[in-house]
Amino acid sequence: MSQRVPDKVQYYPVGSLQLNEDESGARMWAVALSKTMLTYFEVQPHCRFESHHHESEQITLVLEGELFFEIPGETLGIRAGEVIAIPSNMQHSVFTTDKAVKAVDAWSPIMQKYA
Repeated sequence: MSQRVPDKVQYYPVGSLQLNEDESGARMWAVALSKTMLTYFEVQPHCRFESHHHESEQITLVLEGELFFEIPGETLGIRAGEVIAIPSNMQHSVFTTDKAVKAVDAWSPIMQKYA
């Protein structure tokens, strides 16, 4: 059965989203509309996203492994099935330990560096 996709709707069938390498060494893809973005990351062991902040609110769902978030005064380990929601402009860093991680992020507004 073929699917007719209405105008202005974006549809990505299985296999159409290609993983690209991010500056941190993680592999990812992104899908965005004008105000919202979804990213998927495969993060290798011992990978680090240095301390940063951004205008975008970020909601991360860990699919596999454990992803560590350093926020002011705290380090949180987010495991598979858990979610962290980071408000706009909060300083944070993210890292993995000895296991790879798969995660999805929702962003608003979109992160231009991933668009």
